[in-house]
Amino acid sequence: MTDFPKKDVYTLSDLHRLTMLLRAPDGCPWDRVQTHSSIRRDFLEEAYEAVEAIDRDDPALLCEELGDVLFQVVFHSVIEEERGRCSLSDVVTGVTRKMLMRHPHVFGDLRVSSEGEVLTNWEQIKNDSKGVTSAAETLRLVPETFPALMKADKLIKRADKAGALAGEKLAASLEQACRNFEQAEGDQASEALGELLLAVVAAARQKGADAEMSLLEACKGLVERFSAAEDRAAQEGRLLKETF
Repeated sequence: MTDFPKKDVYTLSDLHRLTMLLRAPDGCPWDRVQTHSSIRRDFLEEAYEAVEAIDRDDPALLCEELGDVLFQVVFHSVIEEERGRCSLSDVVTGVTRKMLMRHPHVFGDLRVSSEGEVLTNWEQIKNDSKGVTSAAETLRLVPETFPALMKADKLIKRADKAGALAGEKLAASLEQACRNFEQAEGDQASEALGELLLAVVAAARQKGADAEMSLLEACKGLVERFSAAEDRAAQEGRLLKETF
C-alpha cells in the first residue's frame, strides 16, 4: 500500500506527487502504461465536460470538472518529466511568462482604451513570439484538432482580418453552394458539402451568430423534440415515425 497524507486541503504539489506515485512501478497498472496518445481523447472529454458545467452555470460541477482538467495537465506533465523533456514547473513558468508578455497594458507601460485594442495587441504579440510573417501562416496556426465549424469560423475571421473579405464572398455564395450540393453525386457531394458548410459559417458570421453554438442548440432542440414525440407516441399507441 502506497502511503499518502490525508488532508483537508491539498495543493498542486500534492496532486503532482500523487500522479507520480500512480505512474511509479508499484503504482496503478493502468496509469503506469498510459501515454500522451492513449489519453488524448480523455483530455478532450474532460475539457468538454468542464464547458458543459459552465453552460449549466453549475458551480459544484464546474469545480469538479476543472479538477479533472487539471489532473490531465498534471498527468501529461509527469509523462514529459519521465522523458526529461519538460516538467510541471516548466509548464507553470511558461504560461505565467506568456501571460506577463501578452498583458503589457497590465504589467507594462502600454495604454489601451478598449477590449478591441487588447485583442489586437494580443494577436500581434502572439504572432511576433511565434515568428509569424504572413497572413497565410496565421491561418495555418489554427489547430487541425478544432471542431470543424469552429475551425472554419476561425479561418474566415483571420482571412478577413488580412483583408481577403473571405467571409463576405463565401456568404454571398451560399445559395450557389446549396444548389451545387443538391446537384452533386458521389465523391463530388462530399466536396460540395464542405463548400456549403464553409458558406454557412460565413453567413453566420455576417449575422453575428456562432455556427458551432447554433448547431449545438439545434441538436439540443432535436433531442427535446424527439423525446416529446416519443412520449406522445407512447400515450397514443402509435409508431414513433408517425409522431416525430
